[in-house]
Amino acid sequence: MLVGYYACLVPERLVVWIAPLRSRVAWLRVCPMLLVALWTTAPTGVIAAGGQGAPTAGLARILDQYVRDGFVYYAALKVERRALDEVIATLAARPPGFDAWSADRRLAYWINGYNALVLRTVIDAYPIAGTAVEYPAKSVMQIPGMFTAREHAIGGERLTLQAIEDERIAAFADRRAHLALGRGAVGSPRLRSEPFEERSLDAQLDAVVADFATTPLHVTVDRAAGEVVISALIGWQAERFASLAGTEDGTGRSAIERSVVSLIAPALFPSEQAFLAENTFQLAYHEFDWRLNDLTGGRP
Repeated sequence: MLVGYYACLVPERLVVWIAPLRSRVAWLRVCPMLLVALWTTAPTGVIAAGGQGAPTAGLARILDQYVRDGFVYYAALKVERRALDEVIATLAARPPGFDAWSADRRLAYWINGYNALVLRTVIDAYPIAGTAVEYPAKSVMQIPGMFTAREHAIGGERLTLQAIEDERIAAFADRRAHLALGRGAVGSPRLRSEPFEERSLDAQLDAVVADFATTPLHVTVDRAAGEVVISALIGWQAERFASLAGTEDGTGRSAIERSVVSLIAPALFPSEQAFLAENTFQLAYHEFDWRLNDLTGGRP
């Protein structure tokens, strides 16, 4: 029996029907009725501003399309920026019932919001061509007030990126969350190609730490030199990371050293874990790479 594919365009969707060829006439008769029925039941595509669905779904499409291995096709994102602007618009109002959300859902909201705002700030200034000699010409640090002065509408407030991190994300006391923030730089922990979500947040944050700990740009366990060299990002926030180190463990190490070891050790090779256990290492910091994480024209 021959089978044909028939389609009926209705609001918000294209309905495809697989049927025997002899059913063509029946389909043509049914399609108008389906059109009326689906018109009355079709979703509008609008979800409450700031709700879990709209921003997360929109951001998921953007990250999947424009982010590769932590780098971003900024030129293409700027040309096709409408979807990102829509995501940013949904973040402005405080989501209904926000204070009653689970801690994981609220933390995911702030991380996703931060990352979306970084992307929007970069494309607003793209192509970046700054003159501050202490940073690369195309760095996000060439954007005036990038982290500390530019305010953004998010969650019913106006906050800088630094305030989002220091006042909202830090309140969750989860070291992993600070490594989940995309800062628009090569030296940042990898920007994921998916948003953070309530149901999988713990596993996603564990993956962020594992990736951070096993990327030499961020963590280098140099047994020959007797050093553990970590991202300057942790050095900038040493007090915060130290405050989450837990109680003294008898190693004689400082709070920041204990915090670093407990954070990265589970993801390291057994030989590297053994080196840490010897407790003879010196802690040092990598110089942070502020070049823009731009994939346009190839990696920096």
